Amino acid sequence: MKMAKSWALGSSGSDVEDLLQDISHRDKKVQYLLQMGFPEDEAKMAIKRCGLDCAMSVLIDSIHASQFIGDEHEIKDSNCIDSSLEIQKAKLIEDSKKRRKLYGGGAQGNPLVLDCSHEDPMLPPNPMVGFNLPSDPFHSAQRRIPIHATGPPFIYFENMAQAPKGVWDTISQFLDGVKPEYVDSKFFSASTGKRDCLHNLPIDGRYPLPLSRKTIFEALPQYEKWWPSWDPRLQLNCLRTRMASPKLVERISRTLAEDPGNPPAKSVQKYVLGECREWNLVWVGKNRVAPLEPDEMEVLLGFPAHHTRGVCRTKRYRSLRNAFQVDTVAYHLSVLKKMYPNGLNVLSLFSGIGGAEVALHQLGIRMKAVVSVESSAVNRSILKSWWNETQTGRLIEIDSVESLTHEKIGSLVRELGGFQLVIGGSPCNNLTGSNRRHRDGLEGEHSVLFHHYVRIARSVKLAMKTM
Repeated sequence: MKMAKSWALGSSGSDVEDLLQDISHRDKKVQYLLQMGFPEDEAKMAIKRCGLDCAMSVLIDSIHASQFIGDEHEIKDSNCIDSSLEIQKAKLIEDSKKRRKLYGGGAQGNPLVLDCSHEDPMLPPNPMVGFNLPSDPFHSAQRRIPIHATGPPFIYFENMAQAPKGVWDTISQFLDGVKPEYVDSKFFSASTGKRDCLHNLPIDGRYPLPLSRKTIFEALPQYEKWWPSWDPRLQLNCLRTRMASPKLVERISRTLAEDPGNPPAKSVQKYVLGECREWNLVWVGKNRVAPLEPDEMEVLLGFPAHHTRGVCRTKRYRSLRNAFQVDTVAYHLSVLKKMYPNGLNVLSLFSGIGGAEVALHQLGIRMKAVVSVESSAVNRSILKSWWNETQTGRLIEIDSVESLTHEKIGSLVRELGGFQLVIGGSPCNNLTGSNRRHRDGLEGEHSVLFHHYVRIARSVKLAMKTM
């Protein structure tokens, strides 16, 4: 205590402040690496090796390099020395150099902004047409993928496009600088959904599923009979977990019944249409509207009929709301069919009810093995039931991303012969929604799980290099 006190007395206030800032900065970086799933001792050692001002991307590479060297020692101990190890190690070092150049140009690279606040964040285009659309396949956007980010394994990460400022810049940086593809599901289905799909898949030769339904009446023809001429909707809004209350539905019916006009007064039309758009209400009779049923949401999302049947109605809504839009994902994954005519192995993170698996199945792509990581027992049950009815490949279920360690990933890679696709979309609870108090970005309680996607994708790539 005396030494610390005398040092403090003999030091300027700026020295003490600088020290405290360094400690805070180091703790923040350690915490960030811990949230990504790295052990604390490896995180601290990486900072010690590379320096406090080193970019996050370089720290991650350093940890992976140390894991690689550890794997090499294990191979030597078992007298199975592979002459390619030195080559692979050199490739890893070269990847690190390229990544540093990508993130900042200097020897150390620019430090990654941890609070997701960038001066010039990537903004979703309007309209969100992605790199190209099925209706106009010859007008593709120019796309360049960093050489160190090319697959296999191919990565595909999907989430809400309208996230807090800078979130998608940070996601892109963590995933090797690959730029996201902003796309609205309205180009593939009868409901809108502004999504961002960050992937390193080719974009030439993509094709849509043949039975995509892009309007309400194509998807739900039973409602055309009752649809009033003054309701111009051809598509529904983004699907939500919350449904309209019975009181609201009753109030709309009563308001329409009390208006003698045909069509009703403009003010009544405006009120009714506003509520219908807000809650995705459909016309089920004269002056009668109702919320979507789970079976109808399945159709809009591209799932087979009764995909979620067997669980309670509320849980069906929740599972469907957090699912992929199958037609949209299938368009992006369609390039894999020619690449892997004999099938492929998939690591499916945050699998949900199997949107990625259903998309691959509908494309006619055989899944030799799928390692599905999903925390919800309800979702696992839905996916397993569908799998047992439709697939002949192997389904390996894991209930948490935290349990998918570097060692476990290496074991799965060796057992299955590697993965060709690592796909998933971590929870979006802290990225979007009307309650801005919980929009904490990638540091939120749920969305922080994104860092496990990064950790696992990198571990897969590393493990496959040493096969």
